[in-house]
Amino acid sequence: MSGLYLILENGTVFAGESFGAEGEVTGEIVFTTGMTGYLETLTDPSYHGQIVLQTFPLIGNYGVIPADFESVSGGPKAYIVKTPCQVPSNFRSEGNLGTFLKEKGIVGLYGIDTRALTRIIREQGVMNGKITAAPPGEIPPEEIRAYKIQNAVQSVSCTVPALYKADQTKYTVALFDFGFKENIKRELLKRNCAVWVLPYHTPPEEVIRLAPDGIMLSNGPGDPAENIAILENLKVLLQTGIPIFGICLGHQLLALASGFQTYKLKYGHRGANQPVKNLKTGRIYISSQNHGYAVSQESVDTGVAEPWFVNVNDRTCEGLWYQQIPAFSVQFHPEGCGGPQDTAFLFDLFIEKLEGKKYAAG
Repeated sequence: MSGLYLILENGTVFAGESFGAEGEVTGEIVFTTGMTGYLETLTDPSYHGQIVLQTFPLIGNYGVIPADFESVSGGPKAYIVKTPCQVPSNFRSEGNLGTFLKEKGIVGLYGIDTRALTRIIREQGVMNGKITAAPPGEIPPEEIRAYKIQNAVQSVSCTVPALYKADQTKYTVALFDFGFKENIKRELLKRNCAVWVLPYHTPPEEVIRLAPDGIMLSNGPGDPAENIAILENLKVLLQTGIPIFGICLGHQLLALASGFQTYKLKYGHRGANQPVKNLKTGRIYISSQNHGYAVSQESVDTGVAEPWFVNVNDRTCEGLWYQQIPAFSVQFHPEGCGGPQDTAFLFDLFIEKLEGKKYAAG
């Protein structure tokens, strides 16, 4: 282990120690508040191009469990923790965090004041940073500020379609891979769905040729408004009458294809403790979230879609129920494998859509 610096684009410098892969990296720094679920975070393609900061001080105590990974290769560029656990204790563990980061090529930094860094991001907003062994004075802030996440969805999506079948297949679902998490697929297979995992750019005619009972729009990284070609394809699919369920980025893309707008949040929602309220029932759920953009509530045409869920903390849009087409979407993660799993029932609602049942948002 050796010394490293984290240099923010505003010039602030933190000195810490290296663990995991060696090297220097520039990325967008975001924080996540989860006390557990670090394996899901480190394998979530939605963190593409970002440096993830864990606010909980001790990370790695239950080791590395491959069965809990959300993807084979997707994840953040770098990882910052206060204290990495060197000797994990868990009967399912197959390794430690430092070794895992080395294997995945993820640069790790520990020993900095993570609370101070989190406060900077909360007060000033998400910003770029560079992890490097070079003395701070040698890195101009302009270089760090110029970094931009590019070709996000293209970088994490699969390149060829793949079919996965349940033991007793009853439905077929086309799952668009914008950087999907494995547990979305697991939840569909659990409900007797054959799942076609499709590349992000799959043309509408190819989707229709598969004759799916439903379409899933997955989570993924980046600015949703940059995906112009995907939005054009979605506009065609919205006219087919095939039931659609969007999660996270999928929620945002469905909204944009319907004529609504999205915007970047100051520091986003990332963690497993985000309260969301069902506007139809008044019930509040605790949800898992990972996003830096949101659908503009003011841009939603209520003749096209009804606001369904709202974030209790900041009143941002967390779900839409479409009026004229068989579709709904949520900003949070009902498949959140690291927990909580309060909203997994949304997959059951999707199955009811596939069966052609009529029901109201609730």
